[in-house]
Amino acid sequence: MMQIMDILPLLLAWGLDLCFGDPVWMPHPVVGFGKLISKGEHVLNQGTKRFLKGTLLTLVLVIGTFVLTAFVLECLPGFLHWIVSAFLIFCCLAGTTLIREVRDVFRAVDRSLDEGRKQVARIVGRDTSELSAQEVRTAALETLAENLSDGVIAPLFWYALLGVPGMMSYKMVNTLDSMIGYRNERYKDFGCLAARLDDVANYLPARITAILMVFASGKWSLFKFVWKYGNQHASPNSGYPEAALAGILNCRFGGPHHYFGQEVWKPFIGSNERLLNTRDMQVAIRINRLAEVMMVVIVLFLSLC
Repeated sequence: MMQIMDILPLLLAWGLDLCFGDPVWMPHPVVGFGKLISKGEHVLNQGTKRFLKGTLLTLVLVIGTFVLTAFVLECLPGFLHWIVSAFLIFCCLAGTTLIREVRDVFRAVDRSLDEGRKQVARIVGRDTSELSAQEVRTAALETLAENLSDGVIAPLFWYALLGVPGMMSYKMVNTLDSMIGYRNERYKDFGCLAARLDDVANYLPARITAILMVFASGKWSLFKFVWKYGNQHASPNSGYPEAALAGILNCRFGGPHHYFGQEVWKPFIGSNERLLNTRDMQVAIRINRLAEVMMVVIVLFLSLC
């Protein structure tokens, strides 16, 4: 009976994400994470010893998140513990919101290129002002694949390993990387540990994501494609889910991107430079959902063992 009760917060949280995504009106822990990181960066990222300052900020926030979450949940009585756990898990899952955003990008770019550029800017960190319609669609699908790992599979992986505190700490690591994990002049020293920690935290989840995507497609021969292109990405992790989706869609990802006014060249993943369309988006979303379901089933099974 206790094992069944232990999996109910995850089932409730996942159900809420499937139904609602991230409601814009709801207080969200990641927003709080962002404010803490922004404040810390503003105070510490100046003068000398920026690497040490950034390392200190990263460790304090990540370890502090784990300890505080564990402490709060330990102090809560049974039913309240269950509800708060479900709420925190819900906040860590981003599958439905991401799918909605990608759908909106394809609908927007079908109406006009300018609308598509503005819509895709909501989910990517690169400069979108000069993207072509093909590049807008490509950026959306790359983000869909990468964030299946970051926003669904990785949180569930760390939940299975370290419970809700581990899941929350992972989200802190991921938020740190998205805010200060860049290799430009401002962040290359200060955000160094945050970026490396994110690489470590996503190493296994990214590869699990690619495997689940291939399983979801039913195209077993794509494993060779994924291992060929997955390690050619600038990131040690993002290339694997992106390669899986590029192989499934038989298209090409990668190429030049612009971040903070600087061009960053990312190796091509795949070789078929064909035009992407709404059908590709629909297939990609179906693959995402199937991979997500498989991961949830795996985590539930492990929880019951």
